[in-house]
Parts: sequence; C-alpha cells; structure tokens
Amino acid sequence: MTESVPLRGGPAKDPGSPAEDRRHMIRRRALTLLIIVLLIGVPAGYLLISAEQSRSSGRDKEEKYSATGLTEGWPSKLQRRLYQIPVPHPAGKVAYYETNNWRTSRLYIQFETSAAGLDAFLAGVGVDRGDLERDDISISDRDQRVTGWDFSAPGQWWGLIHTQENPAPTQDIVVNLANPQTPMVYVVSRTVP
Repeated sequence: MTESVPLRGGPAKDPGSPAEDRRHMIRRRALTLLIIVLLIGVPAGYLLISAEQSRSSGRDKEEKYSATGLTEGWPSKLQRRLYQIPVPHPAGKVAYYETNNWRTSRLYIQFETSAAGLDAFLAGVGVDRGDLERDDISISDRDQRVTGWDFSAPGQWWGLIHTQENPAPTQDIVVNLANPQTPMVYVVSRTVP
C-alpha cells in the first residue's frame, strides 16, 4: 500500500494569536523602512559631508601653495618661528610669500607698524635702530622682482643684513621711515634646510 503524503500548507497559525490587522502591518513596514534609511542614509550623508570638507581643504591648500607673489594676511605662527620674524602688534598691511627649494627656503614679509612696533621687531630679531644704515637697500634685485617691491621711490630707506649661522635664518631688512610714526618694514628671511 502506498502511503499518502500529507499536504503542506502555510505555517500553522497559533490559534491564540489574532491575525495582523492592516494598521499594524503598515506601522511595522514604516518602522522597517525607517531603520533601513537610517542604516544607509546616515553613513552616506556623513561620507558626502566628509568628502566635501576634504575637497575644500585641498582647494584651500592648492590656492595657498600656488600663489606667485605676496598674499595679504599673516604668515602662520610656525612660519614666523622658523624664519624668526617676530611681527609686532599692532601691524597693518601685512603680506607674505614663501618659497622653498632643495637649497634655500625664503619667507618674504612686509608690514606697517608703529615706532614702538619697529623697535620691538628689531629687538626680536636681535638688532636695534643703530644697526640700520641709511640708503642701504639690503634686499637683492632678485628678491625685489619676486615680490614686486620697488625701493627706487623717494623715501628714507634704511636697511641691514642680519647674518646668523645655519640653520638659523639670515634676514635682509629694509625700513621706509618716510613717516617715522608708521614705518613700513620689508623682510626677506632665508634659511638653508
């Protein structure tokens, strides 16, 4: 005799549990959809924001390092410390430019300050006003071309070269004292890495 195989239907329902009504099913599906969106959407949103910040940072760095002349603003504290340029407070019309190659690194900086600020700057470098020589344009023609500085205009030009042993930087300093209350200072600080 052949045995008959019982028919298989769906899972047996527990007679004690009520059937899921439509409202409960919609709520369960909405909760499942919300969980899926949160599990996928939040990390994806984070990745998009992170990528945009990274891209913006790259653009800022590219702009900074592709500069081909003086850039308005203060050099970083690290640059000021490496090149030993103690820009005094207050200082205005601050602009700088840095060049690096395998032989020499240079920081070009200009700023306008007060008479006391000039004295503080010179003391910070390790010199004083007595070391300045009248009509001594100590910044080379090459460095003037790099920055666009022009010291041929009439004025009271004073300059000096503050030489130090490597690895300490050497500073070429020119000061325009046409207005003694607000002298304009130009510095090229160079170091050999």
